[in-house]
Amino acid sequence: MKLVSFITQGGAEHIGSVIDEGRTVIDFTASDASPVFRSMLDLIDAGPEGLERAAQTERRGAVRHSIDQVRLRAPLPEPRQMRDFLSFEKHLRQARANRHLLGIAGMPSDPAKVELPEVWYRQPIYYKCNRFSVVGTGTDVVWPRYSSVMDYELEFGCVIAKDGKNVKRADARPYIFGWCIFNDFSARDAQMAEMAGSLGPCKGKDFDTGNVLGPWLVTADEIADPYDLTMVARVNGEEWSRGSSRDMRFRFEDFIEHVTTDERIRAGEFFGSGTVGSGCGLELGKFLNDGDVVELEVSGLGVLRNRVVRQR
Repeated sequence: MKLVSFITQGGAEHIGSVIDEGRTVIDFTASDASPVFRSMLDLIDAGPEGLERAAQTERRGAVRHSIDQVRLRAPLPEPRQMRDFLSFEKHLRQARANRHLLGIAGMPSDPAKVELPEVWYRQPIYYKCNRFSVVGTGTDVVWPRYSSVMDYELEFGCVIAKDGKNVKRADARPYIFGWCIFNDFSARDAQMAEMAGSLGPCKGKDFDTGNVLGPWLVTADEIADPYDLTMVARVNGEEWSRGSSRDMRFRFEDFIEHVTTDERIRAGEFFGSGTVGSGCGLELGKFLNDGDVVELEVSGLGVLRNRVVRQR
């Protein structure tokens, strides 16, 4: 199923699924008064029984809307936690090689000569995002006033299905509820300045509307191989980025094993893949302008579309 959270024409917040190649929304909340359908978190918390009830509701299709009659939110509007990983070596090398574009002197311009920290090869590296700044497809991303350099990041990620602690890699796949696209918008100048202080990122990432998830949450059973997905970014219809999830050094099963070592994860958390190689403007030497429309497309997961707007 392709699960969505949305606002009805009457202003109510519902969940459901999309069918007919994204043209029709099946309204679970209006079709069934069960508390399972109050929110996406409620559906995730209901486990396999909740998913089966959702599948039955989709088959009945009791209440449906045209996709144009609703406003899609992020499929998971407020994750219980957000962690974004750094799993593509090409991205890391190219981004570091181009930091001179933001005034950081002494950095090599040849990605092959960039020295990566040894720890990056040894374990998954991640930061925690602002889980309250999540928006969905079609929402304008508001450029923070303190930044002059705005960038997109081409990623995808998973939503955690159930609580767990000390989960082994071989046992990790059942902990994945579903998949969606992630655009981790970045105020690059702010990010580079603050990370010189040996912590972060902070305000380079944490601004309202900066985390975009969607367009829907595709349940795990629909994606046979999450490590063979084509990832594309377009700006104003022009292709800027193309990559593949096969290039991840560490995979989501590795993330789950690492994070759950003596730490409990909860159902409804979000784990991001990190940016695919050549998946952001910093790597390409070009950045976004006011009014640019950014589209991220990942095979099997749809198209995530947002416009970047400066505050007036």
